[in-house]
Amino acid sequence: MLTTIAIVLIVLWLLGVVGVYTIGWFIHLLLVVAVIMFLIRIIKGKNPIQ
Repeated sequence: MLTTIAIVLIVLWLLGVVGVYTIGWFIHLLLVVAVIMFLIRIIKGKNPIQ
């Protein structure tokens, strides 16, 4: 679940970098949230395939 959210946020960030500059700060904020969620998942060591 977190991986899917992170991928969606990264794609939105890439679209924001290439496209609209007015909401660029919001897209970058979403990217930071995605990276933090990904790092928390790695630190906890949860395996998505059980």
